[in-house]
Amino acid sequence: MCARSLTFALEWLGVSGGTAMSSLSRELVFLILQFLDEEKFKETVHKLEQESGFFFNMKYFEDQVQAGEWDEVERYLSGFTKVEDNRYSMKIFFEIRKQKYLEALDRQDRAKAVEILAKDLKMFASFNEDLFKEITQLLTLDNFRQNEQLSKYGDTKSARNIMLVELKKLIEANPLFRDKLTFPAFRASRLRTLINQSLNWQHQLCKTPRPNPDIKTLFIDHACGSTNGTRAPPPVNSPLVVPIAKPGVFPPLGAHGPFQPVVSTTPSAIAGWMSSANPSIPHAAVAPGPPGLVQASSSAFLKHPRTPGVPGVDYQIADSEHLMKRLRAGQLDEASFSGSAHRPNIYSADDLPKTVVRNLSQGSNVMSMDFNPQQQTILLVGTNVGDVSIWEVGSQARLALKTFKVWDISACSMPFQTTFVKDATISVNRCVWGPDGSILGVAFSKHIVQIYTYNPSGESRQHLEIDAHIGGVNDIAFAHPNKQLCIVTCGDDRMIKVWDAVSGRSHYTFEGHEAPVYSVCPHYKENIQFVFSTAIDGKIKAWLYDSLGSRVDYDAPGHWCTTMAYSADGTRLFSCGTSKEGVVQFDTTRNHFLAAGDEFQIKFWDIDNPNMLTYSDADGGLPPPTTGSLGPIANVSAPTSPILERNDRIQQPMSLGNLATMDGSRPTDVKPKIPDNPDKIKSWKFPDIVESSQLKTLKLPDPLTASKVVRLLYTNSGLALLALASNAVHKLWKWQRNERYPSGKSTASSVPQLWQPTSGALMSNDTGDAEPAEESVSCIALSKNDSYVMSASGGKVSLFNMMTFKVMTTFMPPPPAATYLAFHPQDNNIIAIGMEDSTIQIYNVRVDEVKTKLKGHHKRISGLAFSQSLNILVSSGADAQLCIWNIDGWEKKKSRGIQAPPGHPSPLVGETRVQFHNNQSHLLVVHESQISVYDARLECLRWWYPRDSLSASISSAIYSCNGLLIFTGFSDGAVGIFDADSFSLRCRIAPSAYMSSPVSSSNSNAFPVVIAAHPSDHNQFALGMNNGAVHVIEPSDAETKWGGSSSQDNGALPSIPSSSALNSQPSETPSRFNVHLLEKSDFYKNVEEDLNFGSTKNSRKRVKVVNQF
Repeated sequence: MCARSLTFALEWLGVSGGTAMSSLSRELVFLILQFLDEEKFKETVHKLEQESGFFFNMKYFEDQVQAGEWDEVERYLSGFTKVEDNRYSMKIFFEIRKQKYLEALDRQDRAKAVEILAKDLKMFASFNEDLFKEITQLLTLDNFRQNEQLSKYGDTKSARNIMLVELKKLIEANPLFRDKLTFPAFRASRLRTLINQSLNWQHQLCKTPRPNPDIKTLFIDHACGSTNGTRAPPPVNSPLVVPIAKPGVFPPLGAHGPFQPVVSTTPSAIAGWMSSANPSIPHAAVAPGPPGLVQASSSAFLKHPRTPGVPGVDYQIADSEHLMKRLRAGQLDEASFSGSAHRPNIYSADDLPKTVVRNLSQGSNVMSMDFNPQQQTILLVGTNVGDVSIWEVGSQARLALKTFKVWDISACSMPFQTTFVKDATISVNRCVWGPDGSILGVAFSKHIVQIYTYNPSGESRQHLEIDAHIGGVNDIAFAHPNKQLCIVTCGDDRMIKVWDAVSGRSHYTFEGHEAPVYSVCPHYKENIQFVFSTAIDGKIKAWLYDSLGSRVDYDAPGHWCTTMAYSADGTRLFSCGTSKEGVVQFDTTRNHFLAAGDEFQIKFWDIDNPNMLTYSDADGGLPPPTTGSLGPIANVSAPTSPILERNDRIQQPMSLGNLATMDGSRPTDVKPKIPDNPDKIKSWKFPDIVESSQLKTLKLPDPLTASKVVRLLYTNSGLALLALASNAVHKLWKWQRNERYPSGKSTASSVPQLWQPTSGALMSNDTGDAEPAEESVSCIALSKNDSYVMSASGGKVSLFNMMTFKVMTTFMPPPPAATYLAFHPQDNNIIAIGMEDSTIQIYNVRVDEVKTKLKGHHKRISGLAFSQSLNILVSSGADAQLCIWNIDGWEKKKSRGIQAPPGHPSPLVGETRVQFHNNQSHLLVVHESQISVYDARLECLRWWYPRDSLSASISSAIYSCNGLLIFTGFSDGAVGIFDADSFSLRCRIAPSAYMSSPVSSSNSNAFPVVIAAHPSDHNQFALGMNNGAVHVIEPSDAETKWGGSSSQDNGALPSIPSSSALNSQPSETPSRFNVHLLEKSDFYKNVEEDLNFGSTKNSRKRVKVVNQF
């Protein structure tokens, strides 16, 4: 090395030239931070930021504050400032510690609050003693919001967000953070570029430079004439050892560099895995695979001018655009599902299925199906009640029925045991055959998968039960990594796991998704085994069977939830997805055609043409428009031989024409059909509760003047009931803790106290001057932490402190009067207020300002419901109209009137109320003429209208807290309890069961005006009556749930029809789910599509075709 170069190198390293050293050292830290971030060493990145003090990552700081990680917040800050540095720093630390203190008080953790006061806040007493005393006095209050300055303190999330705004201003104003809030701008992978330049410089100095330099280590200088250190030569498949097109050129350092694992295959095989197998096919080629794993052509890299004096030596600058090209998994051709049908250019309609040849009645909603790859008339079916059936479709015989049960509860995790004890309902999410048809797997909606062995005689046996994921197991598949049969699962816990199919032992866990993982697609190419996974946020990742993270990471178009499948020859990867409302089911055949269920049709494409060939409606046997689009399409295109490499998934010797006689060709030892014996099915007899001994009921004590209860709700803690009467007075009942009821939760077995503050004040609304309070429409909303209530009774909207009953503020004086209130799900300071003039006002309490006014109804607003997951507000009015509003820009997305039942004039009018189910996608709509469930597109999924023994008009209805029941009140005083999924009646409660003397003058015409559901006990509800009474009702001690004894007597009902009078009136949506097999012409020689009628959403959907592998 020349003296001039050596001098520069020494100065750069800090041997001399201190100023240059300081600047370059700082820049080196930034290069290392960029490198660590690109390698996803997140914790190390933030540790280096804090220790160096060169860059303050505001985004990381915000995330930690919003998560309440106070120790990490202060630790991170300590790298940049200390409390005593200046007034800005002191204010920053004070605000953080004050928030931590208030949160401890809010969750009633006084011991922690005292500790924070003594250790963290006491140091500020010397600067402001009065402030410290005031903070200390908060310990003496039952609720610190009684302090006037803290009266508008909302919930924890909104308080943290408000504090963050202040903290950011303080940090930006603090001189200690100057020049530390912006990361320097330079190209991606800059450190790698410098290393490549260094290697080229070292190669220039070699005495005898080789045309293909072989780099084995970075720990010592490169020299072509030596062995480059004592390390053994790397394997020929090292990611850094790849063929180089130009002699004398170094291979650019990949994005994972020397840290990338060795993959047991040749570079050419890897290149084949991530490149187009057929360049003549007019589809976009898939980009090369993950950097460091994939053979890189020199033409693929951006080049800079050559280093002077070294002919032929190039080096890479891996800028961000090139890096994205290397990470992206390909360009997608899209075929829209929502367009009109195009006429086929080559094929006639006769070439595609037309005739329905089999109907199989499963008895409950079908969730998943799969055909056996060896016996292709053997169909595996999983249902929404956890049942698994095996059908022989030729003879329509059910070979096996496995009702769900946990095989060994003691072997399951405690989270699963706790969840299962609380709620034993479970559904099949996916069922699938193994590659040779001798094993099958079932993924359930809670934690577990079950594996069965299966023999050709139709016998299935329990093999493995695995507690696989926390939450639902969303998909299951079989794979052969290392020539060993394994099970691949994914779930709500954002993980993909690989299990030994023999022992059930866990082999791998893949982590990296940021949302629940929806589907997995194992595949292999030239001995490279890998798994694709898709998450509900639209992220698609690819994994090798190791523990080194995903190799491919890209977004599905539109960030949609997708499923993936390969063409039969493995050369194309298909991604089929939709918006936030479900996933279309699809399958491919003959490397040429794709079929998908959508919009109540089966649609067909040539996979080389985005235009739809044709469609079939299965002779009109598909679900009606109100039930949504098609359910699962079974994978019927598996091979007949056990080998995985195949040319086609259709088996030529078998034809649908032989299906009718196929039963005779089955082996003689096939298990006979398990019939659904109607004699063994008892009629569904709903319990008609007419006496008080059949339930537990409690009329709440009320010495105040009786007035019609117009609004009723439980506090979020479940410790109290709050009623608003038509005379504008609020009443609050609190249950007391005692030895028998230590939780203090509301119950019909213990009498609560009508609570009032020591001042004896009543919590009364302003009634205004427009009309008497009795005739006004009242509304009420409770904050998430039960600290304050907002309500109105025809006058101004009042905000009350729940501890003192004092009015904190009033706003919105009439006219128009407020008729409905709903808190924004993400910000307690934003309220949607329905008005008497049919508008909806979006109001910010904190700044006392109406942000916007929504217009879409013709009569007063009677219901508002937010869905946080769908980002929408749904409104309903006395015009019986429903409207959907996007809560980002508050524009109206859709509106429609509710459907009139038989015997009612159309269009309907009258009070209409709405409530979202726990899944945040299904909407309960309540009108005097009906209860109904709509999806987010305002399509009616099912409805029920009064008739027979429940013929009176509906006065109120609400979901139970777990979403499985609907409590419904009627204007004759009766109460009906319905199954939320099927709308079948579980029981009817007569007025005589909960009112002591229904013949008395006060009770003769009494009925529930409003129903409230307990927030944690799904069997408890409360009735607010028109005579002013409030009743709490629970099942009797002899019953564990509503309709419990009948459900024991009637087995798997209510999904099975019965002869009972009221069971003839469940929802109008047919509950029978059919499986259709479609007859093919000579073009299709085998059973290809098996369609199930589910209730997935009928929204805009797309199929993405990737010309892949």
